[in-house]
Amino acid sequence: MIFKGRAWVLLRQGRLIDDIDTDMIFHNKYLAITEIAEMGQYTFDNLEGYKDFAKKAQPGDIVITGQNFGSGSSRQHAVDCFVALKTSCLAAQSFGAIYKRNAINSGFPILTITDIDLNAVKTGDRVEMDSDAGTIKKDGKLIGKLEPLSTVQKDILKAGNVFEYAKTL
Repeated sequence: MIFKGRAWVLLRQGRLIDDIDTDMIFHNKYLAITEIAEMGQYTFDNLEGYKDFAKKAQPGDIVITGQNFGSGSSRQHAVDCFVALKTSCLAAQSFGAIYKRNAINSGFPILTITDIDLNAVKTGDRVEMDSDAGTIKKDGKLIGKLEPLSTVQKDILKAGNVFEYAKTL
């Protein structure tokens, strides 16, 4: 699967930000919101330096971040807010276990970065993530690598979500 879009490289002090928890992604003060379409406007509302993300995000954008993205609670809102913004995919060095499962089950693409040249990409650059080839490219040039998606993850993405996938079994 190939994902193309404008990059959001979440950095602090020149490094990808680690340990962005679900409260930073979607603050608990908004948990009463149940309509997915309403959730996007609050994405990263509690992440210092990125509180304006939702106002600036565009459909197709790709978020690039560090280790342990989505750690913390099991709130589905932290996945659905990116769906509401029509984010193409999330690419992180690793994901919190519950977040990873929620994203996969929802049919939302998450990619694991194994290597990335932070000198070669900045927020606003157009990038291409190829989950089959395991590559991250900018202007056709290799700037990083990805872990391949599991067969089940690919099948769930193609089906749309885990419930649609289950119907095929």
